[in-house]
Amino acid sequence: MTRPYRQARSIAQPIFALVIASVIAATAILFFVTFSGPPPRVPPRPLEAITAALRGLPAPPLPPEFRRFRPPGRFRTWRIEPLETLTAAAPPAPRWREKPDALTQARIAALLHVTPRSVLAFTELSPRGGGRELFGSFTVAWHLPHGWRVVRSPALPLFTRWHLNTLIAMLVAIVALSIPAWMLSRAISRPLARLAAAADRAGTGAPLPPLPEGGREVRELAHAVSTMHARLAGHAESRTAMLAAIAHDLGTPLSRLAFWVEQLPDGARDRAVADIDEMRAMIAEVLRFARHDVGRREETLVELSSLLDSLAEDMAVGGAAVAVAAGPRAVVSGDPSGLRRLFANLIGNALRYGDSAELAWRIEDGRVTVTVADQGPGIDPAQAERLFEPFVRGDPSRNRSTGGTGLGLAIVRSIAARHGGTALLANREDTTGAVATVTLPLAR
Repeated sequence: MTRPYRQARSIAQPIFALVIASVIAATAILFFVTFSGPPPRVPPRPLEAITAALRGLPAPPLPPEFRRFRPPGRFRTWRIEPLETLTAAAPPAPRWREKPDALTQARIAALLHVTPRSVLAFTELSPRGGGRELFGSFTVAWHLPHGWRVVRSPALPLFTRWHLNTLIAMLVAIVALSIPAWMLSRAISRPLARLAAAADRAGTGAPLPPLPEGGREVRELAHAVSTMHARLAGHAESRTAMLAAIAHDLGTPLSRLAFWVEQLPDGARDRAVADIDEMRAMIAEVLRFARHDVGRREETLVELSSLLDSLAEDMAVGGAAVAVAAGPRAVVSGDPSGLRRLFANLIGNALRYGDSAELAWRIEDGRVTVTVADQGPGIDPAQAERLFEPFVRGDPSRNRSTGGTGLGLAIVRSIAARHGGTALLANREDTTGAVATVTLPLAR
């Protein structure tokens, strides 16, 4: 049977359409710039006009052939700027891109009826063959008894109307294309970001959020993420069932061992009973870890500030040194019992390794950050991430009174991930000790 997303439109179609529109817009700009004429250049100047300027005479009229075609079908003459004429005591130097031109020098000298030695010519483009005009920039000088008379081509402005029209056409195309490009990029990136968040929550026990709908590729990816989430949840549930069965099966031999140890001498009996109790506690801890790792409780609104105050007060009644710094009201969506166990584990670790616990929280950018600090020896920064792995203890000894089962921080990170948050461990900067940081998203 054909899947529904197979009939959806591919995201390649709008991308292809945008590329074609960009090519069309670029072609239209190129056509507009080409049709509006070449960029402004210094118009060609006949040698006779340059010679007249050197003699101090008015320039002859421009021949009719120096015209250019301008749309729509009408002629417009060159805009002729007057030549720059000046007198200098020393011979002039060439300007940028100008170089000595012996041919032009000889032609100007012939028109002036003087020797070429008394004339200087620097041109950007030397006329070839029988050309009688100078194109581009040029500087021509005639040595007179009182100094040098210099004639130069007028300098073009850096920014002309042609440049303005070209710039406007490019800006219009950029603005016209940026709007659909932004809309298309958002239409592609938004569902991908939601899919990334859904994939990140896979395996944490959290319910899968509604998956986005988009192009065919996005729907295929959403279907794959949903399938992956279901498979991971099934594997986790199978693991929990297996652990429960093992715990149930271990209960019977442990009960028999407890019966037989009653016949041991007092000292040996006490040690054996303690070991049996430790085994039962470890089994119960592993089961709790598995249940919290895949638990699928219905989420409710939890006032985190009240939960932390209540938890600290309950522990303080039992004689624990727990201090709470007042913070803003923070409401999160999640499992109250799971969150209570998360922070109970962190406070328990702080009391075990630092003899005291300091709770504080703050709200930033739609997330609440809770810190649990102690005054203990701190942690090895290189082992900070490894401490969140199951059965890894902060105390290298196997003493349960200091090292525990090694599941406390693993449960903390599992519950935090299931609520869309993070859990980190580091050393305090202001004093000795460690600080655990849990960040959770606020309820919307």
